[in-house]
Amino acid sequence: MSATLTAKQKIYDRIAQAYDLLDLPFEYGRYRPLRRQVFRGVRGAMLDAGVGTGRNMPFYPPDAQVVGVDLSAAMLARAARRRDRLGVTAELRRASVLDTGFAQNRFDVIAATFLFCVLDDADQHPALAELARICKPGGEIRILEYAWPASPVRQQIMRLWAPWVRWAYGASFDRQTERYLAPAGLELVKIRPLYKDIIKLIVARPQKS
Repeated sequence: MSATLTAKQKIYDRIAQAYDLLDLPFEYGRYRPLRRQVFRGVRGAMLDAGVGTGRNMPFYPPDAQVVGVDLSAAMLARAARRRDRLGVTAELRRASVLDTGFAQNRFDVIAATFLFCVLDDADQHPALAELARICKPGGEIRILEYAWPASPVRQQIMRLWAPWVRWAYGASFDRQTERYLAPAGLELVKIRPLYKDIIKLIVARPQKS
């Protein structure tokens, strides 16, 4: 595991107990409708990569076979409690997105909500390459993450938030994950803004061999 991922794990182990409270205004004011769109139409075997505390669980399709992975055991413990409380069927595993341990072509759909915002630039390519490896041919990888806005006013607001976001979550608003898709063996299907121009949905699929 990379040193940067080890550092991220420590961040999320530290904030796990307070994570849902810290995120509460954004979760209910912004994120929940976006999560619903990420999981629309999902069937078959699905991976929730970076499952965190299980915020996506209310939106898992009932006919999907879901596995959730996260590097932080503390976050997974909270996800397990949420799963049991909601009555959701999902397997939870502790694993790095750089090396999940799953067989090749394992999943029909892979979802990653606000995971790639957390991954440093050096980990973007290997993480995407691993998701490409475990996604079935013709399957989809759906990535929800922040984008750097065009509006100068929004840029200034995000610059003010950036130090806190980096300290508390190890995250950044400007990862530009789409740059790493092709080198990782993925083809871009679409990029669509879901919340103004600051949160985007990236849909990709494994390149045809």
